[in-house]
Amino acid sequence: MMGSKWRKAKLALGLNMCLYVPHQKLEDSSPSSSIKHHPDTANVPSRFSSDAVPLSPSPNDCRPTTPTPSSSGLRLSKSVPKSSKKTCSICLTSMELGQGHAIFTAECSHSFHFHCIASNVKHGNQICPVCRAKWKEIPFQRPASHLPNGKSRINPADWPRDDAWAVRSLPSPRLDSTRHVSSLFQASEPGTFDDDEVLDQQQENPQQNVFEKDASTNNSIGAIEVKTYPEVSAVPRANSHNNFAILIHLKAPHSSGGLNSRNQTIFSPSTQNSRAPVDLVTVLDVSGSMAGTKLALLKRAMGFVIQHLGPSDRLSVIAFSSTARRLFPLRRMTETGRQEALQAVNSLTSNGGTNIAEGLRKGAKLIVDRKWKNPVGSIILLSDGQDTYTVSSPSGSHSRTDYKSLIPPSIQRNGGTGLRVPVHTFGFGADHDAASMHSISEISGGTFSFIEAEGVIQDAFAQCIGGLLSVVVQEACVKLECGHPNLLINSIKAGSYQTSVTADAKAGSIDVGDLYAEEERDFLVTVNVPVDESCDEMSLLKVRCIYRDPISKEMVSLEEDNEVKIQRATVIGQPIVSMEVDRQRNRLRAAEAMAEARAAAEHGDLTGAVSLLESCRRALSETISARSGDRLCVALCAELKEMQERMANRRVYESSGRAYVLSGLSSHSWQRATARGDSTDSTSLIQAYQTPTMTDMVTRSQTMFFGNPPQRKLRQAQSFPARPHPRQT
Repeated sequence: MMGSKWRKAKLALGLNMCLYVPHQKLEDSSPSSSIKHHPDTANVPSRFSSDAVPLSPSPNDCRPTTPTPSSSGLRLSKSVPKSSKKTCSICLTSMELGQGHAIFTAECSHSFHFHCIASNVKHGNQICPVCRAKWKEIPFQRPASHLPNGKSRINPADWPRDDAWAVRSLPSPRLDSTRHVSSLFQASEPGTFDDDEVLDQQQENPQQNVFEKDASTNNSIGAIEVKTYPEVSAVPRANSHNNFAILIHLKAPHSSGGLNSRNQTIFSPSTQNSRAPVDLVTVLDVSGSMAGTKLALLKRAMGFVIQHLGPSDRLSVIAFSSTARRLFPLRRMTETGRQEALQAVNSLTSNGGTNIAEGLRKGAKLIVDRKWKNPVGSIILLSDGQDTYTVSSPSGSHSRTDYKSLIPPSIQRNGGTGLRVPVHTFGFGADHDAASMHSISEISGGTFSFIEAEGVIQDAFAQCIGGLLSVVVQEACVKLECGHPNLLINSIKAGSYQTSVTADAKAGSIDVGDLYAEEERDFLVTVNVPVDESCDEMSLLKVRCIYRDPISKEMVSLEEDNEVKIQRATVIGQPIVSMEVDRQRNRLRAAEAMAEARAAAEHGDLTGAVSLLESCRRALSETISARSGDRLCVALCAELKEMQERMANRRVYESSGRAYVLSGLSSHSWQRATARGDSTDSTSLIQAYQTPTMTDMVTRSQTMFFGNPPQRKLRQAQSFPARPHPRQT
């Protein structure tokens, strides 16, 4: 039974590696340190997780005051063991012999599961979590290329740690490092969070270079690519055409960092100055329900984020449960900054309730009060529960709850502050409030990701920061102007992006905002084409794009407008509908069906919701793009089918259906990748919005311990391209 639980734990951690333990006594091992084995497993390598999870330094810290079940299939023991000699003080599970797990006994006589203490030590912790004794020798596990089958070895404390993920210990660890971490929790916070670390090479006047120029003279990044596609290429002179569709396609330039001959990308410190640095605030739920596996996985994911931030990026961490506290101010992720950030995250413990509003309030205050500002700013919010302090819904209906009270006005898109700091939310497990997390992201301009399988939290974070660390366009705006005096703009379909049309319907605009490297956006504009007997060619629309270069801080204007024209002949043949326009119509139609189905489900009509999704799926299958085998249409149909299955009954919808649908709506409305279930699986439209930098970061996350990306996922990615080009048929 216990073995089965450990197998589930290993699957949740996404790891499956082997420990090599020689039979003879190791030359460098201390007599006081030993590895114990059951006789039945003496000749078989033990299997364990190599996850480098920094755990709490105190056994009491590991015990939640309000233990709650994990939201996955793995259930942790709710009772606290009575004997520390037979219980691992890190994972709080039994260490009896015969369970197939190696046991490490330190020179201070305290024992732990080998994989638990190896994970703790991997982050530079060389102090016993129980008695605080300083160890002379430590357990350390890493892949060893010279050992057979990738087996691992045990390292003395002075051996170098050169694996891809482990953080190097400080040359001379300070004796007061533990007291320093403790002070982060106990020290009173200042009234104003203006104690952020000074930026790297901060300009005296950050706004001094703000002026408009042509994209052709900009040396920082390339220009945005703008393409337009009319619904059909010709309309008879004597005919009018209402709701004539025009597709506007944008593609952001490559990052100037790129991939060089040394396989270094924009995430490498050596290429830090080739991208816009980031101010990142992570607001993390550490309530009692996060105890055990979930908190351990969160720490691991945060370790990945910290490792991939550069010395010009700044990070601050807010931890919240019943209240919220700032672990440390915004500080640069230099070598020292990373070490101290890891130590702070190491010390997180779980207890108390869930006060999301207080966590966001403190995170927003940190963004507003900061003295210095990096070009890119963002907040990441993760929670596995429901806010029980701020939000209340008398009717119990998610559709009628006012979630706006959770979000400080300073970071709301229409808050009047001018700040563009999106909150990217992550709902962790089956018990989180998907409606509130989706609302928070929508109101702030961020995305909502649903982490259904706890083990993919690191991949979900990796995808998010892969985008944030590749921002190449800011404050992008598309300007529209009618090209004919009798032509009117009927509508602009842009999802969650703010649009405007003048009172005379002759001009309009789309507020696009930030774009990641090579990210794409598609907008459908409908116009009413009038009768015109006097011309052979009609100009419908003039499209212009302006944006800010985040590195130079200069406004960039494309050199010339993109003009949309159609032919006006007396007689034309059978019109050919643009495949690009048809594809985007399908995407918008599917998104509308998802929103309608979700509304029906919230009102208790699951049968009607499933019927709406099925009707849309059938309609899509009859379109010209579907009949031509368009991959986007195939993926949309598969996604609609998945949502139907998650609305099969009320229990399934409450546990995963609502979150899955809302995450899908978030992805479609912003045309940006979100995590849904297993976000690394390319079986739905998730990958359609994933940029190359996101893909690269997710691959880094997946290969951190395995050495090679999972072959199944690689094959799927190859068979379903990340994003079909608009000209692809």
